[in-house]
Amino acid sequence: MKRGRLLLYILLTPVLLLAQASKLAPELQQPSGTRAVPVIVQYKTGLPATQPGVIGVRNGQVFAQLGVINAVTATVPADSLAALAADPRVAYISPDRVVRGHMNNAAPAVMANYAWGLRLDGTRIGVAVIDSGVHAVDDLATSSAGSRVLASLDYTGEGTDDYYGHGTHVAGSIGGNGDDSTCPICNVTIKGIAPNVNLISFKVLDSQGLGSESAVIQAIQAAIQMKATYNIRVMNLSLGRPVFESYKQDPLCQAVEQAWKAGIVVVVSAGNGGRDNSAGTAGYGTVESPGNDPYVITVGAANTKGTSGRTDDVMTSYSPKGPTAIDHIVRPDLVAPGNRIVSLAAPGWLEANYPQNLVPLSYYQNIGGADASSNYFVLSGTSMAAGMVSGAAALMLQQDATLTPDQIKARLMKTAYKELPRYTTVLDGDATYNLQSDIFTVGAGYLDVQAALMNKDKVPGTAKSPTAAYDSASGQAYFVADTQTPWGLALYYGKMALAPSPAVWGTATVWGPAEFVAVTPVSGNSAMWGSSAMWGNSAMWGNSAMWGNSAMWGNSAMWGNGVEVNGEN
Repeated sequence: MKRGRLLLYILLTPVLLLAQASKLAPELQQPSGTRAVPVIVQYKTGLPATQPGVIGVRNGQVFAQLGVINAVTATVPADSLAALAADPRVAYISPDRVVRGHMNNAAPAVMANYAWGLRLDGTRIGVAVIDSGVHAVDDLATSSAGSRVLASLDYTGEGTDDYYGHGTHVAGSIGGNGDDSTCPICNVTIKGIAPNVNLISFKVLDSQGLGSESAVIQAIQAAIQMKATYNIRVMNLSLGRPVFESYKQDPLCQAVEQAWKAGIVVVVSAGNGGRDNSAGTAGYGTVESPGNDPYVITVGAANTKGTSGRTDDVMTSYSPKGPTAIDHIVRPDLVAPGNRIVSLAAPGWLEANYPQNLVPLSYYQNIGGADASSNYFVLSGTSMAAGMVSGAAALMLQQDATLTPDQIKARLMKTAYKELPRYTTVLDGDATYNLQSDIFTVGAGYLDVQAALMNKDKVPGTAKSPTAAYDSASGQAYFVADTQTPWGLALYYGKMALAPSPAVWGTATVWGPAEFVAVTPVSGNSAMWGSSAMWGNSAMWGNSAMWGNSAMWGNSAMWGNGVEVNGEN
């Protein structure tokens, strides 16, 4: 791969070390005055009644307990944050940041038809959809038992219905049964990957597609508590926000880890920042939180080109690339169809603003004309790709309910299709993007439901994704894998070289025969790894980026809704 570009990305700078050493998140180290700042305060131990009282002493106000991560959500005057952080009982303080959704039926491209032939459809498996809500539609019901949305909870104050449209679309990719596209004159049935799965909706995104980090954590906490009631075995998070600290401190990451450890397969969309070259990284290092947590399954987006076969499939330019900021976790874990996905429509903001994305009846019925149907809608993004993987996980759990989240992840990665084109030129309107299928772009490969269901491996230990590191003496990059992971066992005490290794599930390895593709850097060595790029003052940590009024504290820049509405050619 671009070894010169890898070097400086992996080497931590003093600025970064200082940011991690503090108990205040980076963007909280500068605010001053009495302005009330919404924050999440994590404690070192549990939450006895006396600990939230510490916030009251600092003229703050506690709103909710986030026991799943030993935290509370509160507002605290900016000039009291440093004193609160100095309290020995406080572990870390971060803003209650804004999260947003990462937005043709692609089931044949990932071989889901094989599962349906085995009568695997997700029956009795519960999937928690933490999103903008799920609208009641025919495709999420059964003919005899009514709606498969077994429960709906709201954390926005708007009610449980989906007034944005994102959550319903994702739910369709996971478990739509094609009811409204099944008729005597229909020629296409638009189904999700697990068309009889049960859904539990946790609405955390409002009618504009925005929500608070604390709402997401409360939803995760509730899903864990409701696991036994609804047999919640999978959790889909097609949302996120930029990475600001190590996953070990990040409240969102800590919450998804607790769900994972509770036995729930957590599937997270990687984000849509693959085109972002504002820091000179050519889209590398843009995977969002909580997709930077090494436990969960983080998913990137591929383009099926509208066909059912895989031979013409390519990566999308907006799918973000790893390694992750700060911790350098190798991401994504795998990719799935996410471009111009036809799924369920909801009468919300997206439909109102993009009526051209409504699917005409002629798309799935043998009729002429192009009258729009209100049943199906086209969206693109890693949000849709995550839904595909959540559906696949549900099928695997229906086949074998004893599988752990780590075994599901390892099996999906091992069996992923490894033959995506090494080099691709993607056109989107007048823009041209040159992509390469390295490990930071495609991960372990392309979701293959049939191969995952045929595989019977039950690996020991955890399936934490490895980190990328660089040996300056040899000039070689390598993985550093936990020795308790399938890819860390018997591998140089946890170091896995980038060359193919027969020690990891055969000669092809989990990540394929060529993990890194060597090409000329897009803009020279300073493009991705240079001091003026990822770590420089003008980029991630500079006054004009994270701290500017148009970024962190403003309504634009970082906090847009992030939906990739139109997709690519």
